[in-house]
Amino acid sequence: MILTILGGGGFRVPLVYQAVAAARARVDVDQVVLLDDDPDRLATMTRVLAQLADEAADAPAVRATTDLDDAVTGADVIFSAIRVGGTAGRTHDERAALGEGLLGQETVGPGGLAYALRTVPVADRVAARIAHLAPAAWTINFTNPASIVTEAMRARLGGRVLGICDTPIALVRRALRAVGRDPLAFDRGDVEVDYAGLNHLGWLRALRADGRDLLPGLLADDAALAGLEEVRLMGADWVRALGALPNEYLYYYDFTREAVAAIAGQESTRGEFLAVQQGGFYAAAAAEPGRALALWREALAVREATYMATERESADAGARESEDLGGGYHEVAVDLMAALLGAEEHRMILDVANRGDDGAAILPGLPTDAVVEVPVRVDATGVHPLALRTSLAPAMLARVAAVKASERLIIEAARTRSRETAWKAFAAHPLVDSAAVARRLVDTL
Repeated sequence: MILTILGGGGFRVPLVYQAVAAARARVDVDQVVLLDDDPDRLATMTRVLAQLADEAADAPAVRATTDLDDAVTGADVIFSAIRVGGTAGRTHDERAALGEGLLGQETVGPGGLAYALRTVPVADRVAARIAHLAPAAWTINFTNPASIVTEAMRARLGGRVLGICDTPIALVRRALRAVGRDPLAFDRGDVEVDYAGLNHLGWLRALRADGRDLLPGLLADDAALAGLEEVRLMGADWVRALGALPNEYLYYYDFTREAVAAIAGQESTRGEFLAVQQGGFYAAAAAEPGRALALWREALAVREATYMATERESADAGARESEDLGGGYHEVAVDLMAALLGAEEHRMILDVANRGDDGAAILPGLPTDAVVEVPVRVDATGVHPLALRTSLAPAMLARVAAVKASERLIIEAARTRSRETAWKAFAAHPLVDSAAVARRLVDTL
């Protein structure tokens, strides 16, 4: 089986390779193809993976290429993890927003829209080549902003493209652990969850086991709540007021002033920090190729320990718990592959079209072709959305609808190159508070 990774020179590629190598008994990937348009980064990651393979008993072979058609031809699964514009684009997006007093963050708000504006044309081209050269392949999209990019790629790939993120399933597992249950109980289907929204904009609103909802008891338990990252960020009182556990990225929506102030008060944005830190890694690995893996591990530890550090400091949330470190999107991807291509069945939370198996909208009020983030059952027959027993509260649905409208406008703007449509997209977003500011952002970007 061939797995192709688009963005194969990216820093997190070894995490995917390790997860795939460890799961060969579940899904037998015998070759990993790395695609990147930066040959130097590609060479560095190839060395890191070679050194990882030396530590493993039966690691997949690795092949690198800078040609898209070569990379996708013959692929069974394609991971899309590209960053159009690189870290320079990210830092520009963040600074442009901060310059207007708005949230400067990679995926949420104006930063995410800017990222999408650059990325959608490339995602469209990639999807077209996949549809032509590997129409039977499953495309698993990691590229942010995942909701927008997955929806754009669906125009060519339909249901063969799925968006994934580790934050929803991590939230579910933390909640299960907090109520004394096996964190993997949802994965197996032993518990039922009502989680709904968009990527980086969703809420866990019910957690059912043995015929009862465990979430109210968790919300009433001070000690259990205190162990949840989302509660440390946003406070137990706010979570109780919501009557739900929010995805940690809701911090940027619910505590926008605090987030902006904290980010603006730092010497560097997250993008600027990573540009220096990862740039240092690639330079050092090129200078000492024999230590590429050791250098990557050192850089990874710093990257993960500093994830959302500014936000946690602003919220006085303390250090991140050890079980929250090491983002697990690569493990989610392996579970997804093992279900689609193997003999396993998993309950997951994925970015899919807003259409159940019965053809009705999963989230009423949104178009059925809009991409939403909801629980699904995955097996060899495909991806099957699970029914939600509780509807989103009106305020939650209103926010989701507003963000989705903005996302769909930004896709249109990217495809038509219309500045007016881009202006409307920025102005429609809840985190952009002025049409005049929205227009200046478009001009700046």
